[in-house]
Amino acid sequence: MTTAAPTSSRELPHPTREEIRLEAVLHALSDPMRLLVVRELAADGEELSCSHFDLPVTKSTTTHHFRVLRESGVIRQVYRGTAKMNGLRRDDLDDLFPGLLDSVLAAAAGQAARLEDS
Repeated sequence: MTTAAPTSSRELPHPTREEIRLEAVLHALSDPMRLLVVRELAADGEELSCSHFDLPVTKSTTTHHFRVLRESGVIRQVYRGTAKMNGLRRDDLDDLFPGLLDSVLAAAAGQAARLEDS
């Protein structure tokens, strides 16, 4: 997969819409930590900084999860000052895979509710 080349050292490479592959998106969403990030981004609807997320993993593992999400085309990361901001690529995902993101988010919410009840 080729990715859009960054134009400066502070820009991160992202796949173009045409380069986003279903198997990469499904892989990215298959990890509980990455799914948690996507759920928070979807619930907020805005860009959130990396520091917003309090994942129960090391900083290097958190960085890895964000990289997988970015390289699969699930999120877009941009620097705003010194903060790396993350936004869900909902429009791209909805156009390419209609209903997929909503179905995954609904299933994840249902699972979370089920696990809380048990």
